[in-house]
Amino acid sequence: MIPTREEMHRALQERHGAELQARFDAGRVAVCGLGGLGSNVAIALARAGVGRLHLIDFDRVDLTNLNRQQYTVEQLGQYKTQALAETLWKIAPYCEILTDTVRVTEENLPALLEKDGIVCEAFDRPEAKAMLVSGVLEHFPDKPLVAASGMAGLGSANTIRTRRAFGRLYLCGDGASDVSDGLGLMSARVAVCAAHQAHMILRLLAGETEP
Repeated sequence: MIPTREEMHRALQERHGAELQARFDAGRVAVCGLGGLGSNVAIALARAGVGRLHLIDFDRVDLTNLNRQQYTVEQLGQYKTQALAETLWKIAPYCEILTDTVRVTEENLPALLEKDGIVCEAFDRPEAKAMLVSGVLEHFPDKPLVAASGMAGLGSANTIRTRRAFGRLYLCGDGASDVSDGLGLMSARVAVCAAHQAHMILRLLAGETEP
């Protein structure tokens, strides 16, 4: 049996307190990219009771995704937006989920992100990361942006941290490791970086601005 909205909300308030949960309820977060980073970020935010999540990705679930992304073999071939939305519904059935199964471009970025309060950059490719960061800074300079850089390999998870680059731009990661260096992507280390992103987003929703 699915709990009622009131039961779910009361359980979250017991964990977070009424005032903090009200801030999470009002949160509107765009997760751009639903791979190892984005799928983990979205689940963490849904579990915290964030009110609205905007899931953006053009890709489908592939077998090579399963080592680090929050999908199952039953979801192979599905669009990631659809698969993750289904998973989130099972966790947080009253969270408002918006999906856009598109590739983010310089042209569609302003319309896609206009109504979101916080943007999470969770792309794989450096070019896509740079495009999103540049676009958000240009079109939405007052919108917090939480990005990631450096989570590849088996290096110490303790080198992953969150820092405020400048203004409303936050970077999570070790700032150095990259798959182009021949390093693999390990589920635990990617999840640590995603947790940093999700936690920074929750801090921003709570009114905190420092990592």
